[in-house]
Amino acid sequence: MSRQDRKQNPKPTKKNPLKIANPSKRNRDSQNWDRDRNDRNYRDRQDRQDRNYRDRRDRNDRDFSLESQEEIEETELIYGRHSVLSALENQRQLNRLWITQQLRYSPRFHTLLTSAKARGTVIDEVGYGRLDRMTGGATHQGIAAQVAPYEYVDIDALIASALKAVESPVLLVADSITDPHNLGAIVRTAEAIGTQGLVIPQRRAVGITAAVKKVAAGALETFPVARVVNLSRTLERLKEAGFWIYGLSEKAPQSIQVEFGNSTKKTEYAPKPIVLVVGSEGQGLSLLTQRCCDIMVSIPLMGKTPSLNVSVATGMALYEIYRQRWSSRHFDISGQTVRNEQ
Repeated sequence: MSRQDRKQNPKPTKKNPLKIANPSKRNRDSQNWDRDRNDRNYRDRQDRQDRNYRDRRDRNDRDFSLESQEEIEETELIYGRHSVLSALENQRQLNRLWITQQLRYSPRFHTLLTSAKARGTVIDEVGYGRLDRMTGGATHQGIAAQVAPYEYVDIDALIASALKAVESPVLLVADSITDPHNLGAIVRTAEAIGTQGLVIPQRRAVGITAAVKKVAAGALETFPVARVVNLSRTLERLKEAGFWIYGLSEKAPQSIQVEFGNSTKKTEYAPKPIVLVVGSEGQGLSLLTQRCCDIMVSIPLMGKTPSLNVSVATGMALYEIYRQRWSSRHFDISGQTVRNEQ
């Protein structure tokens, strides 16, 4: 091929791959690459933060689990504002207290927390997530405390204190209550209306747990509870002490409007000590417990609902007992009772 032909038909050459004809396209590619790199870096940072958060959470959970396993036999947890506030007001010894930052500096808790800290209570500011894990998702209201197990009173001491407290005391016996919410509601009602104490069996029944304390809303700080091995023997012991035993059952033929412990003479007011026995949610009073009762009473129901919740029925029965006493006597301003002159 001659020189002239080569000029007319030049040999094709390879283009430089690094040479980009369009500068704007090069800028767009560079910007896309920078954006992708920033996105990758952001995702990496987020992944690292998530891993660190999970590690801290798991470490806190392990620490709390080990702490709980070591002290579960010696301490228990109470939670809820009313329960913990009542424990603080009664200066109960708290080993440790967990509270949110918003609640710690509230006027209701700040002074009491300062006094509790002076008595040796360890106070930790935590979030709601930590409290949720500690209480198993219960309604803690932003506060929980670690206390010693509930101290039950001896049955003889309960009888002696009840007879010493008032002229004609009223004691409550709960037979085989297994629901802690029902037992807590019973305790709250009984303490509020003026009952002198509660007796529960040791077997086949719930004890005073954190859930019971939460529902009781602080009533257990001033309300004595006795836990007995044999409920039948305890009822016989109460009879020997002068108590009349009334059993509450939906199948009893006699209405609750019976005169609870009052004398048969209408002109004489001499109420006797009373024990009200209530049964479990499903089975009611056992046959052995019914045999130990002096009188069986029931609440008349006019509707189609065949039965009541045990805590509701207990409140109604206790109100009827005290209503009869209130109607037979008057109360002066100081709280002292005087005989009815009529």
